[in-house]
This record gives sequence, structure tokens and C-alpha cells, in this order.
Amino acid sequence: MLPHPGIYALNHLLGAEAWARDKLKPYTGQCVEFRASPLPALRLDILDSGLLANAAQDGVPNLVVTIGAGALPAMMRGEDALMREIGIEGNADLAGAVQYLFRHLRWDFEEDLSRLLGDVLAHRVVEGGRRFAAWNREAAGKLTQNLAEYWIEEQPLLARPADVRQFLTDVDQLRDDLARLEKRIGAVTGK
Repeated sequence: MLPHPGIYALNHLLGAEAWARDKLKPYTGQCVEFRASPLPALRLDILDSGLLANAAQDGVPNLVVTIGAGALPAMMRGEDALMREIGIEGNADLAGAVQYLFRHLRWDFEEDLSRLLGDVLAHRVVEGGRRFAAWNREAAGKLTQNLAEYWIEEQPLLARPADVRQFLTDVDQLRDDLARLEKRIGAVTGK
């Protein structure tokens, strides 16, 4: 059986951080299964070195991590939104260790790139990527702001929050005036 490509990536991350391997060593021999429909499940055995290997498909996993369909969009909203899209069943201690690794284990892309390109060029490439990502976030924010302004001012499709508040206040005032008028009519007619 050929190893799943995800195992190489996870072992690469774990191999770079001794603390991460130490976090998994107490769970040697246990099985973790990752499910992300429509992809096939990824079953991993934890080795005594703290690294991972393919697990047999016939055993029962100690921990099942289910990644919901909304995980990719949730990732853009932040780590907390992403965690709400992930279901965890099984060994609570192992789940805590996996969750801790998820929150703290990071790929040092610059370090890996420096082995290929050298330190200076790798730093420049990564810094350029960061600036490009920041520019994209800023451009998306400005586009959203401009579209909202267009739909409020030029092509009224959205209402200003202040206009909505004023409308609700006016509706409340009209309801109160109508109730007072009904009472006066009732007093005059004797009903």
C-alpha cells in the first residue's frame, strides 16, 4: 500500500518540530481518521517516533476528525470559524493533542524555500507573497466598501443603517399614535 500524499506533508511538519512529535508520542499505536467528503478518509497510525504512517483500513480509529463542507470558506473567516466546521469524536486526550497541534503547528515555508533558493532570495519571495496577500485583502475590502456605497447611494438596493433605525422609530411612533386614537374613538363612542 502506497503512503497517502498527506502523510508526507504532515510528517514534514512534524519532522521540523520536536515538540510536536513529543506531543504525539504518548499516543503511539493509536489511529486517527480524517474525513473530508468527498475525499477518501485518511487513516493514520501514530508511530513511537511521533511521526505518522498509513493505518489499516479494517480497524476502529481511536479518533475521528470530520471536516465539514464549509471548512474552506470558514478558513477565510479565521481559526475559530474553521474550528466550528470540524467535528471530533473519540479519545478526548488524543483529540486535545491533535487540536493543540492544529492551532500551533505552522509550516515554515521560508525555511523550506531557503534550501532551494538561499536565505536572501527565499526571504524576498516570502515577503513579496505577504505583501501581495495584504494587497489582495485590502483590494477586496475596498471593493466591498465601494459596492455597498454604490448600492446605497447610486443604485438604491441597500438601506443605510441610520435610515433603517429612523424607519423603525417611525413605525413604533405610528403604532403608538394609532393605539391612542383607538382609545379616543372608544371613549367617544362608548365602546
